[in-house]
Amino acid sequence: MRITREFTFEAAHHLTRLPGGPEPNHGHTWKLAVTLEGPVRPDGMVYDFVRLGEIVRRRILKLVDHRDLNRVLPNPSAERVALWCWSKLKDLPLAEITVHECQGCFATYRGEPEPEAR
Repeated sequence: MRITREFTFEAAHHLTRLPGGPEPNHGHTWKLAVTLEGPVRPDGMVYDFVRLGEIVRRRILKLVDHRDLNRVLPNPSAERVALWCWSKLKDLPLAEITVHECQGCFATYRGEPEPEAR
């Protein structure tokens, strides 16, 4: 069984490694979807949504909400933010992390090995 909890945060960023040079700093309303997978426990849940919210707020949202993501990680594309979020939650029974930079533009990471970013 899989469960998903979604979160939103406001953050600025600019990509620094584009072929035409860095883009200007700009902001988005980002959406983060955290999906966990596991058996339904005797209490009827895979994982407590409230507890998941507390963990995500403490480990991720407090570091990125109303911040410049370039101060958190280099070249913060949706892909790199998804990988970073996974690393912050890797002790949970993660199935996937999806990061929406804006409506219709998102990256999903499912824990597959990734080559070293250049």
